[in-house]
Amino acid sequence: MPSPVVPHRSWQALVLALVLFAAGFAAANRYQLAHGVLYRAAANDWASAAGNFFWLGIQALALAAAIALLGRRLFVLAMVLAFGSIVVNLGYGHTLAEVIDAGKLSWMLIEARQAGNAAGEFTGRLLLAALQAAAAIGLFAAARHCARRGGWTVHGARAAGAGGALLLLPSLIAAFGAPAVAAERNLYSLGLEVALAEPPPSRRPVDLQPDLAGTPRHVVWLVDESVAFRSFQEIVAPRLADIPHIDFGITASLGHCSAPSNLALRSGVNVRRADPALDLRRTPSIWAYARKAGYRTVLIDGQTRGVPQNLLLPPERALIDEVAAAAGPIDADVQIADRINRQLKQRERTFTYAVLRGVHFQYRDHYPSGLIPADSPPWRHYAAALDYSKARFFDRLLQGVNREEVAIVYTSDHGQNLEPGAIPHCSPEPAASELHVPLIVFLPDRLAARYRGAKKSEHSASQIFPATLTWMGYDAAAVERRYDNDLSGAPARYVHFDRNVVPLHSEDPIGVRVGDIFPR
Repeated sequence: MPSPVVPHRSWQALVLALVLFAAGFAAANRYQLAHGVLYRAAANDWASAAGNFFWLGIQALALAAAIALLGRRLFVLAMVLAFGSIVVNLGYGHTLAEVIDAGKLSWMLIEARQAGNAAGEFTGRLLLAALQAAAAIGLFAAARHCARRGGWTVHGARAAGAGGALLLLPSLIAAFGAPAVAAERNLYSLGLEVALAEPPPSRRPVDLQPDLAGTPRHVVWLVDESVAFRSFQEIVAPRLADIPHIDFGITASLGHCSAPSNLALRSGVNVRRADPALDLRRTPSIWAYARKAGYRTVLIDGQTRGVPQNLLLPPERALIDEVAAAAGPIDADVQIADRINRQLKQRERTFTYAVLRGVHFQYRDHYPSGLIPADSPPWRHYAAALDYSKARFFDRLLQGVNREEVAIVYTSDHGQNLEPGAIPHCSPEPAASELHVPLIVFLPDRLAARYRGAKKSEHSASQIFPATLTWMGYDAAAVERRYDNDLSGAPARYVHFDRNVVPLHSEDPIGVRVGDIFPR
């Protein structure tokens, strides 16, 4: 019998294939290599740098071998999945200059409603990410072609099975705490981790008893979107000159991203004990306190047409009597003002939390087309959007309302960085302007009296919660001990939360920063 033909193997082809593959892997994992290896080495953390490089190398070898072993259809499927993961990694890295992890992926899923806005604001960066991801896949395909031409591939069902196992094995190992997961697979590994996160815990019940005598019939929290303190003072505040109110001046927000800021506002923060072990999902929420004080609870969301956003999880949602998805046209905030105005004239006691449409990027989407030249700088687009958003808002909100029966808080979830080329908010290291928000209140005279001598700057949004509870009839000393000082004084501490404000597992730390100095 003739001897089987042994394919000629070209070492030059193998070297070229490995070079092409290495270039593709480096392009796909540029942020994993930079943050996990180069930055660690630059910080003299050689153990971490070596460990991350070793583990990335193992994943690279597994992928290279799989590329050589997989059949055509499985290879195409693998590359489609790899492209999806790589483009998310590079898009996130180009936008925020960070490496994605489970907490950040969870935050991205929470903020998925802003995907269109982000695509418009960061078009260039996301397009570059897509092109680089496509280039990485192209290099992988070229490496496979060279390996095949050089006789370095194996065919058949066993080879395909081995290739599939090599693709899956690193992800299975990663489930046990690998230090760095490569970009072509981590979207799915991290997605599984998020999907298997622990269910939200129950919130503790309210154990304080309110005294309802003299409390306002209606309490309203107005939480605007992306309204920076300085712009508010320049554009909106002059319109309020003839409307009695208390302006607490520049105030530190509880986060520079929408979800953590809103969650902290609703949950209340014991600022004296805030640390990475804090779980805001366990505290009694503002809804629970409002219900115990006899208020019907209402959530109006001017940013969504579907399920509630901003980490409003089922245990908290169960305490809200009415949820109104009020997203609409560019004058949605005026429509919300009209809705609340009608509610404030009714006899039923209500607590309302209104998330306003505000002026989230892209700013040009929040005012009529042609109002200013299209080529205006970003700060002018922002100013036009804020001016349009709030031009009629407060007049419509308070028209014909008995001010002695209502207590209204107006603030913003976070500020805005309007410097050229900067990420407007939710950046990895927040600029002070991302944390500076306005804070004004409209109160009955009997409640306003205690704030006449209060400091008019450098408050914290953490003080809104205890102040509101005292208006609802809860003992001021008790709520201040549990949360923060009332707005009549300075905050006990300044606290702000990062994107990973919710732990995926009970022992996970959260992102929180605590200090005694107002963020400048």
